[in-house]
Amino acid sequence: MSDLPAPILDQPLEFTPNGVPISLRPCFQEYVLEKLDLQNSAFTIIERALAWGTVAELRWLFRQYGSARLKDFVQKYGARLLPRRRYKFWIVYFDLPDTRCPDRIWPH
Repeated sequence: MSDLPAPILDQPLEFTPNGVPISLRPCFQEYVLEKLDLQNSAFTIIERALAWGTVAELRWLFRQYGSARLKDFVQKYGARLLPRRRYKFWIVYFDLPDTRCPDRIWPH
């Protein structure tokens, strides 16, 4: 049993000097991860982590920004910015109404 890797949840996150998890690097391909600031880049960090983050990264996100701020983000911007499946997950998680328009120009 000791030869098996630890589950993802148990592995500690490594961080940049500014405090962003290094494991989020694939989510920020057009940015230099080390230059992202937790406060000035909060909108982008929240967007990418909610859309593509792992369980460990999401736990960090909730500790960093708080449930109320993340709920507010999903309510205001989630319908436009998050992938449909992730948006659906977060509106159920936060008990929010679905604000996406069901009637689109293209019916497919």
